[in-house]
Amino acid sequence: MRQHELPPVPGSVHKRKRVGRGNASGHGTYSGRGIKGQKSRSGRDLRIHFEGGQIPLVRALSRKRGFNNKWRVEYEPINVSALNKLPAGSTVTTESLREAGIAKSRLLPVKILGDGELTVKLNVDVDKVSASARAKIEALGGTATERVQSKRGPAQASGEAATAVAEAQDEPAEPQAEAAPEAEAEAPRPRRSRARAANEEAGSEE
Repeated sequence: MRQHELPPVPGSVHKRKRVGRGNASGHGTYSGRGIKGQKSRSGRDLRIHFEGGQIPLVRALSRKRGFNNKWRVEYEPINVSALNKLPAGSTVTTESLREAGIAKSRLLPVKILGDGELTVKLNVDVDKVSASARAKIEALGGTATERVQSKRGPAQASGEAATAVAEAQDEPAEPQAEAAPEAEAEAPRPRRSRARAANEEAGSEE
């Protein structure tokens, strides 16, 4: 026995349904489409996951319960009031916060929030800093640095481009080398026709 002689598994192969061949075919009158409705019409456009015109589930999934954004970054929030435990003038990092017991998680990045009052001057260098926390830190003479840079907006990008153009215009142009007088080409003489040249020569002979 060869491979092409092996019979198929019983029940795996069926006879093709031939519709539109009359009532004697067993699929006559409506050809398996039913009496009325969108699926019984010709030219119907029923795509995969088509839900009758309502918003498909794949588009409404973000508004359903249980949806998880895989791009969301989870931060451990720490208020500026908790930073008063640290010595004044020190540099605050994620590692120093964990050593001091202020940051509990060993995996999550840290974000400083502006709840409470700050009484010591600190140089904060963590993953994220809110706008209110930055204002309170800089009001005491400290600095706030973010390790995760925010995306630049189109207005900021266009402003940087305008600054670069202005700086390029302010730069003095390189002096051009003066051309030597002997290198200057003489002005081309006007072309004369043969008849005009002959008339001029005849006039000069007279």
